[in-house]
Amino acid sequence: MEWILIIAAAIHLIICPYTKVEESFNLQAIHDLLYHGSNISQYDHLEFPGVVPRTFLGPIVISMFSVPFVTIVNTFGLSKFIIQYIVRAILGSFVIFAFYLYRCSLEKQFGNVLTTWLVLITASQFHFMFYLSRTLPNTFALILVLLAYHFWLRQKHQQLIFTTAVVVIVFRAELAILLGFIILIELISKRLVIIDVLKWGIPSGLLILGVTIIVDSYYWQRIVWPEGEVFWFNTILNKSSQWGTSPWSWYFYSALPRALGCSFLLIPLGFVIDRRIRILMFPAIGFVLLLSFLPHKELRFIMYVFPLMNTAAARTCSYLWHHRLKSLLHVFLIICTCLHLVVNLFTTGLILYISSYNYPGGFAISRLHQLENSYEGNI
Repeated sequence: MEWILIIAAAIHLIICPYTKVEESFNLQAIHDLLYHGSNISQYDHLEFPGVVPRTFLGPIVISMFSVPFVTIVNTFGLSKFIIQYIVRAILGSFVIFAFYLYRCSLEKQFGNVLTTWLVLITASQFHFMFYLSRTLPNTFALILVLLAYHFWLRQKHQQLIFTTAVVVIVFRAELAILLGFIILIELISKRLVIIDVLKWGIPSGLLILGVTIIVDSYYWQRIVWPEGEVFWFNTILNKSSQWGTSPWSWYFYSALPRALGCSFLLIPLGFVIDRRIRILMFPAIGFVLLLSFLPHKELRFIMYVFPLMNTAAARTCSYLWHHRLKSLLHVFLIICTCLHLVVNLFTTGLILYISSYNYPGGFAISRLHQLENSYEGNI
């Protein structure tokens, strides 16, 4: 089923190839790792450091997988811009693979009808498919969050705690809320005990903290814990509000309905009919509720909950599918359920078309290079 996600992700990547400032650090870091190697004096971030530092660990992994493709591009003298497609495609592939593991874990508990609906729903929505190949810190974190969901469903607590340590300490500190709720559920259910959390969590945290400080201090040329500084700046000092504020309920009345489309309307029934869905939804709802207290809000800050909420919507779809022949009403309901995917796709196509024109700087630079090549050809 993942081929559907691959096709959808490729379409989003091709139609919107350019990037914006939020993605610039990771993209530039990958470029510098690929083309400057150990010559750190040439790295862009030392001259243009930005407001807060970001980790190099994510870019290092992506650049390692990109090396063979970069070699091919350089050997044949192809446009360097192709590397941007390659890098983003590799990042998107990591997200889709992590989503695949999450889907397989769900299939063991809910069956393949639900997971088929989950894939169709996810592919029909804009924001998840759009963001999965963008070089944002949130996208790197999304990979690990999906892995954490996979370990949670498989009851692999040691791996869950280690993954939580990595994502919180290296990429996004606020995800301690989301993954903390999951660990809390396991503690309350007595499938996990606090001594194991401490036994596995403390060494994992110290190890990951040491790795990020050593690696990032080398690349930043100073002692630094990037995500620690980000957390201090955004949360403790609350300076992220300088980039705009939104009402407390913005995530619920604006962000989630836009991100999930018509599937948002299917979540309540899935929540009601299946206790397992309520357990999945608790961390998602709790995370969004608590994150709502931060004045600065962006849709990408909560994209980690989309798979969980889409699972609730998919549970509704699978329920209606199983009962589709019971009466004319059920036939009507399953037709409406199928049509909601069509509405999602139409909305996604419209937003994707609009988004393709939302990168004037990229178009300007591209046009400049075309004029430059044309000028050189006429000399």
